[in-house]
Amino acid sequence: MSKENLTVHNFVRRFREERGWSQQDLAERAGLSRTGISGIEAGRLIPSTAAALALAAIFGCRVEDLFVLTGNEAAQWAWPPPGKTCRYWRAIIGARHWLYPVEVSPLGTVPHDGVWRDGKCNDHEFADPVRTLVVACCDPAVAVLAAEYARQTPFRMLVLPRSSRAALELLAAGLVHAAGVHLADADSKAGNRDAVAQTVQNPFQLLRIADWDEGLALAPGLATTAIETLIESKLQWIGREPGSGARRVLDEITQNRISLSHLARDHRGVAQAIRHGFAQAGVSLRLVCEEEGVDFLSVCSEAYDFCILQSSVDDPRIRGLVDVIQSTVYRNLIGELPGYDNRRTGEMESTDG
Repeated sequence: MSKENLTVHNFVRRFREERGWSQQDLAERAGLSRTGISGIEAGRLIPSTAAALALAAIFGCRVEDLFVLTGNEAAQWAWPPPGKTCRYWRAIIGARHWLYPVEVSPLGTVPHDGVWRDGKCNDHEFADPVRTLVVACCDPAVAVLAAEYARQTPFRMLVLPRSSRAALELLAAGLVHAAGVHLADADSKAGNRDAVAQTVQNPFQLLRIADWDEGLALAPGLATTAIETLIESKLQWIGREPGSGARRVLDEITQNRISLSHLARDHRGVAQAIRHGFAQAGVSLRLVCEEEGVDFLSVCSEAYDFCILQSSVDDPRIRGLVDVIQSTVYRNLIGELPGYDNRRTGEMESTDG
């Protein structure tokens, strides 16, 4: 990539405002002019090495936390927009600038960065792709992480709801920063490593979120029935898509001896289908079953990790993610959820891909 295709983005204004300082306050502390601070924050001025070091020292952070070098290519669609008019999010991953069509998110209705209309992007002023972390996962408690990430870092998190395999495919394609994966039992020596390596060819790291309790979500009165009897009974089963962790567990315990009446989009969809009477059994998480008020029969404890490419571990957004997950606050929050074991939360495993 040539120098002409590089752009320096900075977080000076965010750091300053978090401390309640005016531009003049920061200028006096750093030995710079107020005009210089204004130019840096607006992106009109690239600071000298001395100025960048002075600002980092004042904020008590690294220069890389304040300034990020990114590509300046035109933004591309991560996948085609669904229509001629489309709300979108923006994010920069590596040197690529992506547009993501807005979709249903486990975080609720996330403000969009702009609207695609008449073949043109119409951005909102607050759109900031450099401060955006994109995660693909199926964790029903990911909103807890996103809230803590927003509180502890100057960044925001976008969450794309995807099964483990689909999330890994997005990571391998460079379309997300992290992929949530649970494709192995918690006591497996290889953990998720071997399953990830089938899709991700580049070196990666696994960051443990939790070991969670996965099992059968059941209609009332069925939780006291033996699993073998449930399988032999003519129940209405709801499943998940192939490549999901829940589908792996379902196929293992049933040995493909059942017929699926429906496929659910996520863990909560399985429990909700049972609660509303559309199905009688399926695989989901203890947390979701308790929240949705359906019976639960534990089958296994699964290792749930975030997969991160080794090449991105120095990205400030990734470092912030690791810090949040390893923080006492987040570990305590996740450990208080039904079926979430936090004893290994924050552990990291490096691999060669």
